[in-house]
Amino acid sequence: MKFPCATRLVCCFQHKEDAEKFYNVLIKRLEKYNLEIAEEKTKIIAFGKNAESQRQQEGKGKPDTFDFLGFTHYCGKSRHGKFRVKRITCSKKYRASLKRAKEWIKLNRTMPVDKLVAHLNRKMQGYYHYYSITDNYHAVSRFRYQVINALFKWLNRRSQRKSFDREKFQLFLKKFPVATPKVYVNIYDIKPGLTIGLW
Repeated sequence: MKFPCATRLVCCFQHKEDAEKFYNVLIKRLEKYNLEIAEEKTKIIAFGKNAESQRQQEGKGKPDTFDFLGFTHYCGKSRHGKFRVKRITCSKKYRASLKRAKEWIKLNRTMPVDKLVAHLNRKMQGYYHYYSITDNYHAVSRFRYQVINALFKWLNRRSQRKSFDREKFQLFLKKFPVATPKVYVNIYDIKPGLTIGLW
């Protein structure tokens, strides 16, 4: 049986053989409780500081990535050239959030503009506080840019006559600025024992 609120976890192993052994044992263990793994969401991948060289030896491309808690985790390097796990908003979550933001602006476009932008900014700050982490600033900035474009589009549809051209819209944004992101969580400064979770 599959439960609607399934547990998601990432297990890390140094050797592929250990990962495969764990996977097989886990399946058998769950079967005792009439549970099963969602195979379409489960995979064993090479990931870590040796993954890139391993893929090159196999004649393959870049190391695989995996999605967890709304982020795509991928193998990257620090500015000093050392291996580092990096994260970016996963495309599925990004599209879903942007769709909700555009729909909200569309439905509330007749609201007084000061209240509209104030409400929008509260939503944007909520988005930033979750997704604005180390290495993900550019994705969050791109999200803001697309939300602003949606705001421009729907404010111009409040009446039959256009409210703004691009120049006037920039003046509007100076008076009613859309909140800008910053890195709220530097995951490399997190103290041991402190975890990040979804609301």
